[in-house]
Amino acid sequence: MIYTSLIQVIPISILKQIIMKKYVFTLIAFSLMAGAACQEKSDIEKNKAFIKTFTENFWNKHDISLFEKYFTTDFVIHGAAGEQNAEQYKGTCQAYFAAFPDMHITTDDLLAEGNKVVKVWTSNCTSKGEFMGIPPTGNPMVIKGMEVFRIDDGKIAEIWVSMDNLGMLQQLGVIPPMGE
Repeated sequence: MIYTSLIQVIPISILKQIIMKKYVFTLIAFSLMAGAACQEKSDIEKNKAFIKTFTENFWNKHDISLFEKYFTTDFVIHGAAGEQNAEQYKGTCQAYFAAFPDMHITTDDLLAEGNKVVKVWTSNCTSKGEFMGIPPTGNPMVIKGMEVFRIDDGKIAEIWVSMDNLGMLQQLGVIPPMGE
């Protein structure tokens, strides 16, 4: 009913212009949303590539000198042992590099949304140095885990980690395997 009265009051040529402007506005809105989605997808892919590069260059090359390149100064990691700040986590990384000099991390899967990346990983290594007071055993180990990274301005600002600590301690020979 309203449309009928509009048609009676507003000339057809003006109605056509209004309809065309509405469609143009709708097309512009859709274009902007698509552009934002493409930008977001681009950022997501960049974050995934960043975590792949970080894993290769930092963990697999055991290059502690890259710590500041990859982590923010106010970095925090959340794990089974509680929270660690950047300096504490740097020490943890050095301990892993010293105890497991052949450690290699394989990225099994990467998922990303917004500024977060989830990495599912497998670590293969050999106990060749003291680790958290545990003497080297020479045992080869396979450890699995998952991490959620929050990326901020191209650096890792936060990590939530869950790994098979029980399996690691069993493989180190500190805890007997289940059922024994």
